[in-house]
Amino acid sequence: MPIEDSSFKKLQGIVGHTHCSRKKEDLVCYAYDATGHAYMPDAVLFPQNTNEVSRILKTANEDRFFVIPRGSGSGMTGGSLAVNGGVVLVMTRFSRIHHIDKDNLIAHVEPGLVTGSFHRAVEKEGLFYPPDPSSSEFSTLGGNLAECAGGPRALKYGVTRDYVLGVEAVIPTGEIITTGTQTTKGVVGYDLTRLLIGSEGTLGVITRMTLRLLPLPEAIRTMSAVFAQVETAAETVSEIIRRSIIPRTIEFMDNASIRCVENHLKIGLPTEADALLIIEVDGKPPDIDMTIEELKTICISRGANRVDVARSQEEVERLWKARKSISPALFQYGPDKLSEDIVVPRSKIPDMVRMINRLKVETGLMMVSFGHAGDGNIHFNIMLDKKNKGALKKANAALETLFDYTLELGGTISGEHGIGITKTPYMAKEIGPVELMLMKKIKKAFDPNGILNPGKIFKNGFEI
Repeated sequence: MPIEDSSFKKLQGIVGHTHCSRKKEDLVCYAYDATGHAYMPDAVLFPQNTNEVSRILKTANEDRFFVIPRGSGSGMTGGSLAVNGGVVLVMTRFSRIHHIDKDNLIAHVEPGLVTGSFHRAVEKEGLFYPPDPSSSEFSTLGGNLAECAGGPRALKYGVTRDYVLGVEAVIPTGEIITTGTQTTKGVVGYDLTRLLIGSEGTLGVITRMTLRLLPLPEAIRTMSAVFAQVETAAETVSEIIRRSIIPRTIEFMDNASIRCVENHLKIGLPTEADALLIIEVDGKPPDIDMTIEELKTICISRGANRVDVARSQEEVERLWKARKSISPALFQYGPDKLSEDIVVPRSKIPDMVRMINRLKVETGLMMVSFGHAGDGNIHFNIMLDKKNKGALKKANAALETLFDYTLELGGTISGEHGIGITKTPYMAKEIGPVELMLMKKIKKAFDPNGILNPGKIFKNGFEI
């Protein structure tokens, strides 16, 4: 449903000529995301308030064109791509913090605010917003809600949905709704807030949110552990959890990720190591000092070659720079990347690591694993040139095997990247036909004309 000239003029009347464009040079900037796929939209809009979003969606229903919500475009599964054309609704002008309520530990904010900026704003007030995706310096809060983002601190603190008390949103037909509460408890009616979180912009456009905050931890300690075998590192993670120790984070890097980051940053990472764990604890200083010593003992007893506790903020920043640089550094291994984010029960991480090693040997492909080992979330990447059809065929077959084994272990095929367009072929592996039908009915109830973010989540559309 390409947008007609008459519809475009209506949109100009809603947001103003300067915030509405069909120029090719503007469209190209919003045609792609972190997947590497690109689809040219028909127009780009930059609304600034909820009323404008409402009017845009009402116009889309009247004139039958598609609307695709977008934050920073950092998504990994194509959720903000205009796969069928239409209007990209860029929410970056919604970037205000309305109020940080220190008495009730909540904040009222807008979806276009960059996550890292929000972190710094609340920390200045002695407060803490735990969700911290690796893209936090450029991803937006709205995108985090749309994908239910996690990050390293999810091990101890949970994911985005655990910190959203309520939202203001515009549903596809243009009505403005308010969901949830400003209180920790609230069980009046269905939980529409939880329904919207993780819906990938298919059920509504969030225009304001109420987020739960915590007191800022008094202190943080960070350590790294070097292992000669990746299986040993995985078994160490399981042992830490078995000992009832819940660190703030347990991050994992395999040898391929260590080597590519070291080649990229030149910061002295142990390139001979088969695996590196980055472990962080927070809380009161005497308590975390004891925990760090216990963690050192566990790592050494389980076979770590070396354990280092960061002695300065510079050392901490070096470790986290290494961890957060993996994804862009991987392109040293090939021009294209198939990036997945499987999750398995923590006790099954060693089994998954062994499976990945078998896939490397069987396929001969460059495979790189890293991620949030503490909660079983492994970011699995295959680096290749997609023009090599033989390699691409082997890679897709390897993904089938990986997903099947993930589900066999009791895991899920996506921990924080969502489904978007890249994982739709695999969704029915995990979700049964009755459950899929219920989801399609929900989509139909919210979006009877199918105008909001079409082509996402459901492989063959959402028609019942």
